[in-house]
Amino acid sequence: MTPVDIVAMPVAEKLKLMETLWDSLCLQSSGNMELPAWHGEVLGLRLRRIASGKESIAPWNEAKERIRAQIKSH
Repeated sequence: MTPVDIVAMPVAEKLKLMETLWDSLCLQSSGNMELPAWHGEVLGLRLRRIASGKESIAPWNEAKERIRAQIKSH
């Protein structure tokens, strides 16, 4: 697969590809992947917003379906 092939893919297929790549990276790294500091900062902010009631959460499957529905409508 070339970058040109990826550019030509529909968005839904690109998202599936990204999900597959991410799953593969997680399996391959065995939890040894070092995350950038800003990831922790963003997660901390989101946890504080959830705790204060300023932000809500949804199960991953529900969120994923909502994202896919938004993509299909565009």
